[in-house]
Amino acid sequence: MRSVYHKADTRGDANHGWLHSKHSFSFANYYNPDRMGFGALRVLNDDIVSGGMGFGKHPHKDMEIISIPLSGDLEHKDSMGNTTVIKEGDVQVMSAGTGVQHSEYNKNKGEEVQFLQIWIIPNKEGVTPRYDQITLDSDKLQNNLYQILSPNKDDEGVWVHQNAWMHLGTLEKGYKSNYTFKKEGNGLYAFVLNGTINISGNKLEKRDAIGIWETNGVVIESLENSKILLIEVPM
Repeated sequence: MRSVYHKADTRGDANHGWLHSKHSFSFANYYNPDRMGFGALRVLNDDIVSGGMGFGKHPHKDMEIISIPLSGDLEHKDSMGNTTVIKEGDVQVMSAGTGVQHSEYNKNKGEEVQFLQIWIIPNKEGVTPRYDQITLDSDKLQNNLYQILSPNKDDEGVWVHQNAWMHLGTLEKGYKSNYTFKKEGNGLYAFVLNGTINISGNKLEKRDAIGIWETNGVVIESLENSKILLIEVPM
């Protein structure tokens, strides 16, 4: 088993006034040659956007882009004709493929919106752009590592053009489970949203992360009421 440990306070910090972003990996003006991604996981941004503000229309190409709102309402518009609002409990995916433009704004002027922006490098280029979003059943997250993303369009959650899986769990103190990797050669990037988690002997607190690979699975134990995101990707 090999691993890399990322404490919350070691992430890149970009404060633009209207946007405060924490970068787990090199992004925009934050560059760290030791943090260019984790396997096919290229970006994990922890964003807070002020009321009424947001990202104007901008292009993407050949990237699987996943947004997970943590609080507030985020309005999405794109060149495919989609205008939607995503909120806590939703998961949004966009395959940029041959090229797409989109904007993301905080729909409310009186409160912040907080969301995770995740980029996964696809296993095929030049696909037709597409958009999808789902609303999770919060009951299925309770004391469960619930699948929210996979490579299979007929499976639970949204899907992407990559042998990647994502699981989300709201775990009570004392919860313990084995997570078995879905595909040989994959690694797991575990990101603690809240609480304290022990992963195969490594203690992680709020916004800490650990990447683990060259193993078949890990043991996950919640040391207090916690919430965790698991991202499994090819290495």
